[in-house]
Amino acid sequence: MRTVYLFISLFLISKTILAEVIERLPTDKKVVAITLDACETKTPSYLDREIINFLVENNIPFTLFVSGKFITRNRQDLIKLHKTGLVSIQNHSMNHFQHMEKLSLEEVKSEILENEKLIKEITGIKPMYFRFPGGNYDQKTLQIVESLNYRVVHWTFPSGDPDKSITPQRLASHVISKTSPGAILIFHANGRGYSTGEALPKIVSELRSKGYRFVFLEDFLR
Repeated sequence: MRTVYLFISLFLISKTILAEVIERLPTDKKVVAITLDACETKTPSYLDREIINFLVENNIPFTLFVSGKFITRNRQDLIKLHKTGLVSIQNHSMNHFQHMEKLSLEEVKSEILENEKLIKEITGIKPMYFRFPGGNYDQKTLQIVESLNYRVVHWTFPSGDPDKSITPQRLASHVISKTSPGAILIFHANGRGYSTGEALPKIVSELRSKGYRFVFLEDFLR
């Protein structure tokens, strides 16, 4: 009986230790993952075509964390985007509650699984990664997400692009100066990355000149 209790204790401890939020790629190579949040709460939101068109036209792979409401409103655009092969569409919850840690266990699961169903309808693939709205979570919600076979991926540093006062020049300078090998960049592609469309070409150009290349999360997180 003592052996059984010991096994259970070790299992619970290991689950706690394994719980993690990924904030950068596990590599020293000069690679960068561009990730974009595309979410909707009360205000209708649409795919930022300036950002998306630039990435697609320049053959740059990127990851799009989408919420269920956003998928419903932008379904056809997301289907077309998926067919380019340049985007990895991942889970950002159904309703984009800013504090999922305040939800019940069943509500958290519903937020994840309802959106998972929508993403699978678009891509035919179960998403692998989850990003908490607002980056807010606690140990309970983190473990619930992982129990549904997801890895939680956030970002290496905030770009600050939802701030209307940040100019494209300042945004580009900030991101370029903060980027290091394995960085996971975060921007918004739902109309709330106010300077991102204008700043992104300079960011990409400067990082490429420094020897960086752009990759999918799954290239290094498998």
